Amino acid sequence: MKDIKLPFVARLALVLISILALGYLAKIGKGVLAPLFFSILMALLFLPFANFLERKLRFSRTLSTFSSLFVMLLFLTGLVYFFSVQLSDFADDFPVLKAQVSRSFNELQIWVSHTFHLNFAKQMSYFNQLLEKLLSSTGLILGFTVSMFSSTMAFFIFSALFFIFILNYRRVLYQFIISIFQNQHFAKVNEAIVEIQKIIKSYITGLFIQIIIVSSLTSILLSVLGVKYAILLGVLTGLMNVIPYVGIIFSSLIACLISFATGGNHTLFVLLGYLAIHAIDGNITLPLVVGSKVKINALFTFIGLLIGEELWGISGMFLSIPFLAILKIIFERVEGLEPWGRVLGEETKLKKPRKKYKITKNITLEEKE
Repeated sequence: MKDIKLPFVARLALVLISILALGYLAKIGKGVLAPLFFSILMALLFLPFANFLERKLRFSRTLSTFSSLFVMLLFLTGLVYFFSVQLSDFADDFPVLKAQVSRSFNELQIWVSHTFHLNFAKQMSYFNQLLEKLLSSTGLILGFTVSMFSSTMAFFIFSALFFIFILNYRRVLYQFIISIFQNQHFAKVNEAIVEIQKIIKSYITGLFIQIIIVSSLTSILLSVLGVKYAILLGVLTGLMNVIPYVGIIFSSLIACLISFATGGNHTLFVLLGYLAIHAIDGNITLPLVVGSKVKINALFTFIGLLIGEELWGISGMFLSIPFLAILKIIFERVEGLEPWGRVLGEETKLKKPRKKYKITKNITLEEKE
């Protein structure tokens, strides 16, 4: 069959139309596609565990699937319980925190007026009224919390159902993907699937390790500085750090605001500490536990975050980076799409020896490719 050669303008128009159509489908299908993609990532992460239960312990497919689901739900339940306890303490202290916020901003107003000889009375009066109105809008806060809770519960319920189906019918899905392509491409397709599964599994595992390391470092930093809710802010920072650049900025602002509002004189040290943790994460943790094979450059990371938030909200921001990583892996292995894979990645540099960090006499960590 002879290939049809289309002009560049026609090919560009088809690409744009396809992108718009896929974007529209992703937007209207948010309630289904977001938990589906999340469950695919979780299924790839738990696939080795399910295979171990079936091959070594002779579990049935159904039993191994529900065992994997139980482990995942146990982890998510522990996470939800942790945030519930911490946020309950935060809610109990909210009236005190509200008074401290007003007092701290009043002190800041006096300091600025005396230091820079500027009259901010009218501006700060308006700001204080706005802040007071915002903090006193308990009904609005409660409604937002209930809405977030209900949408989050629906997201995890759908994710759990998809997780069961994907793990239970994984061989059917694999045969479907293989059968789409012609027989002469079987070896290449099978190799690509295995490699994508391996890299994505390594990538997701690396993200979990990165979350634990950043959460631990931040919790230790805030505890040493005496910042209230140190553990809550540390875990929140670790989770938000999954969103590159944006996550660490927002989490540092929240930590600085809590430090400032509670009357602490260490807000500047909190900011400097966050900068140091971000530097450690970007130059040591990320190369060691995640590697550079799925690293997305800053431009497309930012574009992906904006598009993800527009299509799927907060969950879209978290899922946009793994989605771009999967696209990059696929593009690099499909003939004709290699340029798209290269443009998503970092600039190609001369190959240099990988960094090694000697921990002990017998333990040495080496940077991933």
